[in-house]
Amino acid sequence: MNLMSRIPGDFYKLFASKYTEQYILFLAAIHEEMGLSYSVLGLTEKECRAVMNEKIASATLLWDEENYDEEGNFLTRSNMASVCLKHFEEWGWLRRDYDETLNSYVVTFPEYSQMYVELFRRLLDESESEERESVMTIYSHLYTYSADTEKNNDILKSALNVSKKLVQMLVNMQDGMRGYFDELSRQKDFRGIQEVLVNEINNSDSRKYAILTTTDSFYRYKEAVKELIDKNLRENDVRRQKLDEEMNTLERGTPKFLRAQRAVSLCGEASDTLLRIERQFDAIERRYNKLIEQKTIFASRAAARIRYVLREGAEEDRTVVLVDMLGRSGKKEELLQALTAKIHMTRQYSVMKESSLRRRRENEREEFIPQAVRQEEQTEGELDSFILKPLYTQKELQRFKRKNEKDGVFRVDDSTVNSVEDLEKLFFVWQEATENAHSENEITVGEDRKNAQGFSFSALEIREE
Repeated sequence: MNLMSRIPGDFYKLFASKYTEQYILFLAAIHEEMGLSYSVLGLTEKECRAVMNEKIASATLLWDEENYDEEGNFLTRSNMASVCLKHFEEWGWLRRDYDETLNSYVVTFPEYSQMYVELFRRLLDESESEERESVMTIYSHLYTYSADTEKNNDILKSALNVSKKLVQMLVNMQDGMRGYFDELSRQKDFRGIQEVLVNEINNSDSRKYAILTTTDSFYRYKEAVKELIDKNLRENDVRRQKLDEEMNTLERGTPKFLRAQRAVSLCGEASDTLLRIERQFDAIERRYNKLIEQKTIFASRAAARIRYVLREGAEEDRTVVLVDMLGRSGKKEELLQALTAKIHMTRQYSVMKESSLRRRRENEREEFIPQAVRQEEQTEGELDSFILKPLYTQKELQRFKRKNEKDGVFRVDDSTVNSVEDLEKLFFVWQEATENAHSENEITVGEDRKNAQGFSFSALEIREE
């Protein structure tokens, strides 16, 4: 008997109730508490009512009004948990059994009901889906397979399933983004644009997008995932080659031969799965780049729409509205006089005629006369401003070099650089030594250092021959 035939007829009454949101919240809370309970048999009815009362305390129900459920029961704070538990048991969402050890009734979830409740928990807590549909999860599966001595192919199948879910999630994000494009273009005022932007920021796709671009950065794990795929493929080919050589030395039909043959087939299955993961990951990269581009386009469209609304206002012409309002009003003259007193003109208005319109004059355009390009002369004094002058003289650099030189070896330590000038002099000494590379001087650049004054520089040693 399949699960569909086990579902009772009243099972779907939960979705037709006006308290569906509260029912889903109660079932998810009972399912979570059942996983944390010490009892392996389930929760008692008393414990279920206690869990629901905790949720009722934070529920947004108006208890001052008359609240009747679909069965005609009057609901209050005190009896809502008992009434809901009774509905769950009658509709088939919970199964009620008597436990002689506990001397009370124990409540459990049937198998068909458990599938729905797990879906409810995922809808209420989106962090579970975000954790599974991530680049970090693919990287974890591939790394686990690489370190696994058994080389279980189920680990690779899990990585393949996660990559498929991630591709589908990116597709859903793109579809949702296109929907927001259409909704944004239909808005005619700033408040409507604000509501669209707030809804786009608070939806689940935006939170998943934020996770993909921060903690689960695709570009942070992209190269690592590709390297793990290549590494597993190489190791799998080496392992398959060894097994083929071992099979050639074994007699057909023996247990060792059959085990080796089974291992070869598993290697082929692993290679096929790894190649499919690689193709899925390429699709993830394309979708991810397109999503970031689409997000940028959405932001630019939102900014353009806001600028248009702030500059042009609504699409309806306000002047036409004013004229229509004055035509229908009985106080037209009073309104015009008040408007005239508010608006101050620099000159008296005049009647607009055909001759008032600006017309293009025939001689307005000047005749084009080509001219030769004049070459400007530059004096020697003007060229002096383009000549770079050295910051330090050769004597100052030699003095700095002798100060840190011992036995013919220029060596840099923490006390060498005490100011910005010392840091610049050190750079010029290194530059001069490297430019004279044809000499027999031995130049050694060590690790980066940071002294007590906060200056960072590399350890340098110049040994003159």
